[in-house]
Amino acid sequence: MSVEQLKKALKEEKCTFGLNETLKNVKLGKAKTVFLAQDCNSLEREKILHYKKLGSLNVVELEIKGSEVGALSKKQFSVSVLSF
Repeated sequence: MSVEQLKKALKEEKCTFGLNETLKNVKLGKAKTVFLAQDCNSLEREKILHYKKLGSLNVVELEIKGSEVGALSKKQFSVSVLSF
């Protein structure tokens, strides 16, 4: 189910890639949903989950690795965090 949500978001939304940009958008209230890859760094995961507790942020933990997320999003690099 979560991979289908990711595919839909990549087609319909303007996605932001990377932890720094995602955190900036979360702090500004621009990010509604954050996708975390299975092999996302534990420190990065904790930061995102902390913001989830503070506000109404939707966090989707994917069951696929960052390299597969990168391939789905047509990027030539691994993507561990992305948001829209």
